[in-house]
Amino acid sequence: MSTFWQGVLPAITTPFLDNGEVDHAFLAQHVRLMMDAGSTGIVPLGSLGETATLSFEEKRAVLRTVVTAVAGRGAVVPGVAALATRDAVAFAQMAQAEGCQGLMVLPPYVYSTDWREMKAHVSAVIAATTLPCMLYNNPIAYKTDFSALQMKELAEQHANLVAVKESSADVRRIAAIKSALGQRLHILVGVDDLIVEGIAAGATGWVAGLVNAFPHESIALFKLARAHRWAETEPLYHWFLPLLRMDVVPKFVQLIKLVQSRVGMGRATVRAPRLMLVGEELEQANAVITQALASKPTVPAC
Repeated sequence: MSTFWQGVLPAITTPFLDNGEVDHAFLAQHVRLMMDAGSTGIVPLGSLGETATLSFEEKRAVLRTVVTAVAGRGAVVPGVAALATRDAVAFAQMAQAEGCQGLMVLPPYVYSTDWREMKAHVSAVIAATTLPCMLYNNPIAYKTDFSALQMKELAEQHANLVAVKESSADVRRIAAIKSALGQRLHILVGVDDLIVEGIAAGATGWVAGLVNAFPHESIALFKLARAHRWAETEPLYHWFLPLLRMDVVPKFVQLIKLVQSRVGMGRATVRAPRLMLVGEELEQANAVITQALASKPTVPAC
């Protein structure tokens, strides 16, 4: 199986100019910074990338910018999300044609239903391409929960299903997946504030959010945990947790982009229906960020 699943894959934000258009110049710069820090790949057009607000052609343009910026140094693994199965299939085929190396397959937006229909949707996407695919399980956000046995059923049907992004926020799921599938799937943690526990339970990778603002700290945290250097992991994790928890609340896009703007790694601009934070929400978020910046520890060598 491809080794890029065994590392940190930033779920990158989509940068917007003040006029609402995608800022491709910054996008390319940002991707290069993520790769320079030691990422094994890039996940554009996920939930954090506000993919639901982008047109098909905007998504194609984003992929072209990201693929060019990665320049073969890692994998480009875009999120595949759509209301209609045929649209998800079309996107998957387009992503392969544009030079992506993998796909993150989501259940359909809005419509959450039973296993028969969810299986048909994700199976159609996985079967539409020869790229290695990662199933995205996020029952909190999408109200669709893929069990370990259902993942096993999909893996038996599709040889190119090679990974799962597990975002249930239940660390016990990792053991359940390993029990059902052994080493058949790479397991990647999909919620930032569970990364150390997830690695301890056997996860091999991290689809990360706060890495957009703190790439070196994120990758160091991952490497320390993977090396079981717990004494060095704990203080870095303790410092990082208030920020990492911004990844698991409804306004995670606005929050992560705010952190990026505070550290000089992007704008806080989002695309409607999202609106930038104001009032007490903004004050509270800025207080957390200010405290984190004032107390940032020295990152251990990895």
